[in-house]
Formats: sequence, C-alpha cells, structure tokens
Amino acid sequence: MSAPAPSPLATVDAEPLPRQQEVLTEEALAFVAELHRRFTPRRDELLARRAKRRAEIARTCTLDFLPETAAIRADDSWRVAPAPAALEDRRVEITGPTDRKMTINALNSGARVWLADFEDASAPTWENVVLGQLNLSDAYTRSIDFTDPGSGKSYALKDDGELATVVMRPRGWHLNERHLTDADGVAVPGALVDFGLYFFHNARRLLDLGKGPYFYLPKTESHLEARLWNDVFVFAQDHLGIPQGTVRATVLIETITAAYEMEEILYELRDHASGLNAGRWDYLFSIVKNFRDGGPRFVLPDRNAVTMTAPFMRAYTELLVRTCHKRGAHAIGGMAAFIPSRRDAEVNKVAFEKVRADKDREAADGFDGSWVAHPDLVPIAMESFDKVLGDRPHQKDRLREDVRVEAADLIAVDSLKARPTYPGLVNAVQVGIRYIEAWLRGLGAVAIFNLMEDAATAEISRSQIWQWINAGVEFEHEGGALKATPELARKVATEELAAIREEIGEEAFAAGHWQQAHDLLLTVALDEAYADFLTLPAYEQLRG
Repeated sequence: MSAPAPSPLATVDAEPLPRQQEVLTEEALAFVAELHRRFTPRRDELLARRAKRRAEIARTCTLDFLPETAAIRADDSWRVAPAPAALEDRRVEITGPTDRKMTINALNSGARVWLADFEDASAPTWENVVLGQLNLSDAYTRSIDFTDPGSGKSYALKDDGELATVVMRPRGWHLNERHLTDADGVAVPGALVDFGLYFFHNARRLLDLGKGPYFYLPKTESHLEARLWNDVFVFAQDHLGIPQGTVRATVLIETITAAYEMEEILYELRDHASGLNAGRWDYLFSIVKNFRDGGPRFVLPDRNAVTMTAPFMRAYTELLVRTCHKRGAHAIGGMAAFIPSRRDAEVNKVAFEKVRADKDREAADGFDGSWVAHPDLVPIAMESFDKVLGDRPHQKDRLREDVRVEAADLIAVDSLKARPTYPGLVNAVQVGIRYIEAWLRGLGAVAIFNLMEDAATAEISRSQIWQWINAGVEFEHEGGALKATPELARKVATEELAAIREEIGEEAFAAGHWQQAHDLLLTVALDEAYADFLTLPAYEQLRG
C-alpha cells in the first residue's frame, strides 16, 4: 500500500517577499510536508521525553552515563564515516546569519568553514527564513552581490577556491515555524523547514560543486534526538535520489545531557557524522536550566568568570576531543566572540591576546578547529592551529587516551572559586535587554560591548538572573551584602532602560522595542515557572 500524499502546507500570516516563489516552490513545500508528516510526531515525543528527564534531574540532582548504551561505548570497532574532502580541514570556522552581506563576507573571510546560521544568530522572521535560503542558493550559483545602501560599498564573491565551505545550522527541535502549517493548522517544526528547503534546493547543486549538504545540529539533548536526525537524512537522500552518506552533520554538544551521550550521538549518526562542537554559552545555560533547583553547589558565577579552564568545563572539552578522535570524528572548539573596535586599539590588543591564548589552548588540547565570530579573528585562530597542525588537515591521530572523565566531573560546578557579583547581575540585565530588543527587530547576531551576542548568551544572562534570585545569592557590595531579589533585578532593569534612552536619544528609543524587551527579560528572568527557552515567548512577540 502506497503512503498517503503529503498534506498541502499553507503559508499563513506572512507578507509576500521578493523572489519567494524561487524558494517556496510547490515541489519544495511538498517535500517539507512529507518530512513533517513522517517526523513531527517523533519530534513531539522527544520533546515530551525532555520534560520527563528534566523532572528526574530535579529529583536526583545528578546525571550519569547511560547504562543501557554501555555496549556502544565499550565497542572499540566502530568509526564514523570518513570526512569528505571539503570537510577534511576545518581549522577555522566563522559563524553568522545568512543575510546577504554576511553571506558574502563569511564566504570570503579566509575561514575554512562558514556556519550559515538559521538558529541562534538569526531571529526567525519569515523574511530571514526565506531570504536566507535564497542568499545561499544565490551564493552557490554565484549570482549574489551586495551594495551597502549607507556607505555605497560593494561586496562580491572571491574565486571558488577561496570560499569557505558552508555548514548550515537549522533551528533546534523545540521551535516551530508559525508561517507554515499543515491542513490541520499544525505548525511545521522550524528544523524541518530549514533543513527541507535547503536540502531540496541545494543538495544536487552542492554535489556538482564537489561539496555536499552539510549541517550543524543544535540543542541536541540525547542520542535519540540524533537518531531522529539520522532518519531524516536517510529519508531525504532516498526521496531525492541523493547517494546515502552525502549528508554530513556536526553536532553541537551544548546541553549537559548530551555531554553524557557523546559516543552514542556519534554512533546514531555514524554514516553521516563529521564531528562534535563545544558550544560554551548554551552549555552553561543548559546546566543552569537542568540543575536550577539543585542548591548552592550548582550556582554559577558571572558568565565571564566561567572560563574554559574551569575544571568542569575542561572535563567537558577534553572528553569531547577524546570521544571524537576515538571514533574518527572532528573535534571543533568554541567561539571567540570578540568584535574588534574601530576606535580603541588598546581594547583590541588585550582582546586579541585572550583570543590567541584560547585558540592556542584548544589546538594544544587536540581540537581540529575552532570558531570565530568576526573576519578579523580568522588570522589569529588560523595561526594558533597552523602552529600545531602544520600542513596536516587535522590531528585526529591524537587519541587523548590520557583523559579520564568521571560522570561527577561534568557537573562539578562547585569546583569554581568565583562567586556571582553585582556587576555580573548588571551585565546580565544589560545584555538581556539589548539583545532581546535587537531580536525583536529581526536581528539575531548583535554586537554588545565589543562581543558578538546571540540567543545563547541572552539565555545564559536571563538564566543567571533567575538562578541567583531563586538561590538567594548575596553579592558583596559597598555598605554590606546585597541580596539578589526580584526587586533588585527590576531596579537594575529600570536604570538600564533610562541609560539606554540617554545613550541613543529619545527618537531612536521611541523607534525601538526597548520597553517590550525590558518587560520580556523580566518575565523570563523572574517568573516562578522557568521558560525552557527564551525564544519561545519571544517568538510570540516577533513580528514578520
């Protein structure tokens, strides 16, 4: 018996966009509809499983490696599929959204890989979702250019051999795309929209270019979620007549639960896996989220005090390198988020030295590559990895068999001596308001205080406010201890709103979404019911 025809998808509450018919073709939407029909029910089951697991963590305040998958971890015989030539050397990767200017700049940046981001660095307006797809297709056909309307500066692609390889990041499993619904009015998961449109339009085209449809998988919480992605890949390749194994996926280990299932995640994706990445801010956010009622020993200090040399972070990154190399996969390091100042050379000098030290450490630890947020950081990261790799494409032969990580090491948050500070609270409020305001205007990657902030840093900011208040943290402050309370957070937020109004002027303030951002931050930071993701209530307020 043949499968039923896919339900037609309706585009709802969306203004027509220029050239949208090139992306939203009848055939492409039928493909997305079939992905939705086949895989959304399993997605829903896995989201329900997340909630059950979180409840279990709340009850036990611990995590462990899974006993039911011990045989997979103990079996030394399996490896992931060999990397395709285009992903063999990943020593520097640049990240960013898929607007037209960024598309050209990222491809031209000198990095080996561009993470073309439909997730944390992109606010999911319908314009960003659809035109981002169009920009990538235009890049592959070399029909992309851009002239900045302000400066008049023109941007065009370099020669093909100088361009970065694209690894596209779809949205996480938890986010829906409200503008695409099935016949029953059910929204299609954003992950399937992003993946489906990109794969349908570009898989064959990329093969013809000697590359392939490569993906970064965000917010994965278990090997069962990786299994779902693998089944999506198998179906998509079969359905469109693309050879099995063409897809390659790098999984971000940016949740604490996934850190206990790294080998299992690679195993589920082994025919399509190309590596794991250490996603720092979301990882800290996940620790707070999962252990938010675990008492003082799980209270994190200011986010900038949690460096990658913190014992529990070092356990996480060293286990990631060992796991990847044991299984023949690339280990990709974390983000250098600094945005160079055009006005302050001293700020740049200090920041560049910190970036260099961070990338030197990653290369020395065995990572095969790392992330930067700005083209000016590409040469710095490249130098760090060139010193270690030379002309080798990676260092997967460094098996790091010296690494021994116990389950408790990954959640030893209390191994840190640093404590939360009042300036840390102020910074969390500042970053939260400023980021959310930009996000509500459709911007997902935002330069704030010389750092490139995205949804992950906004998540850790609001989560730390929530955690500190609920844990009754006391800050050392002039005139005695100052307790973290909702009233204190509201006072800081009110002062920040006034400071922003003075900084940008009344006209710009009125034209923005500042009060809305202030209110939303306080909602997700102070509500007793902790929102799983800031972007869920924020998406309800996002226009476009």
